[in-house]
Amino acid sequence: MTAAKAYAATSATTPLTPFQLERRAVGPHDVQIEIAFCGICHSDLHQVRNEWGNSTYPMVPGHEIVGKVTAVGAHVKNFNVGDLAGVGCLVDSCRTCASCKRDLEQFCEKGAAFTYNGSEMDRKTITQGGYSSSIVTDEAFCLKISPKLDLAAAAPLLCAGITTYSPLRHWNTKKGDKVGVVGLGGLGHMAVKLAAAMGAEVTMLSTSKSKEADARKLGAHHFGLTSDEGTFKKLAGQFDLIIDTISAPHDYNKYLGLLRVEGTMVLLGVPPEPTLVSAFPLIMGRRSLSGSLIGGIKETQEMLDFCAEHNIVSEIELIPVQQVNLAYERMMKNDVRYRFVLDMKTL
Repeated sequence: MTAAKAYAATSATTPLTPFQLERRAVGPHDVQIEIAFCGICHSDLHQVRNEWGNSTYPMVPGHEIVGKVTAVGAHVKNFNVGDLAGVGCLVDSCRTCASCKRDLEQFCEKGAAFTYNGSEMDRKTITQGGYSSSIVTDEAFCLKISPKLDLAAAAPLLCAGITTYSPLRHWNTKKGDKVGVVGLGGLGHMAVKLAAAMGAEVTMLSTSKSKEADARKLGAHHFGLTSDEGTFKKLAGQFDLIIDTISAPHDYNKYLGLLRVEGTMVLLGVPPEPTLVSAFPLIMGRRSLSGSLIGGIKETQEMLDFCAEHNIVSEIELIPVQQVNLAYERMMKNDVRYRFVLDMKTL
């Protein structure tokens, strides 16, 4: 066992505070990473505050983890001490079910082991995340980080990057496709960057006119102001794919009308209440409404390699770990462009 410093939530109503935890000893197939940076995902806030009703305390959040390998097990083949490496949303899965065999570990039929507020596959050991000084993870769930990428800005790729890359790849985004991105936040800004790098013609769809300049800087070719009802008439039937990143309540039916025949709208955000969907926007054009959740390890590595090739990282605000509670409050006010990253050297 190795002692690690961390910041943890001890209840749903108290601030995160300094904490010490024990990481397991490095096993034959394990990689130990000294964590340099950890991104703050909006789901961290949901979990810390038990807004999904499944939180276990004490909880060390964080699943956008990057750093340097400090030890490897005797049977580790793909990592060496000194390598840059990362850990995303998953730290294990059963590896034998149909989903795992298709490299879709996020949909493991026995329940994947998530990086924090989950359990190891033994269902006894609670997982603790990346707001900490180190982590020990099975080699199969570690990812290689290219030295070409700014390490701090690469951290959010482990969640925001793969969450948006996966649907773009699954629906075969290619040059000339028209892609709409709903919402310019942590997920939305990555969707714009990635879709543009794939050659798509990208339109940012936002309720805020003030987001237009940023959207264009990030790679969007067009901007649609969705607080203007005329936008939905103007853009009707335009898009092959819409990536919807919004977690606030909104009318899916309006956006479905923006799809071409056989177009698809993919939900990445999780509004707090169910949303009423009419059959007509779907059947009058064989359109699809779908969803997507992060990606498997193979696809996540593919995404990281794609980002290294195209020099894509997240737009971040780097902060000391002592400001994590302030960062949460600012996130509640949408006061971040576009991802907070914790400098774990400040622990």
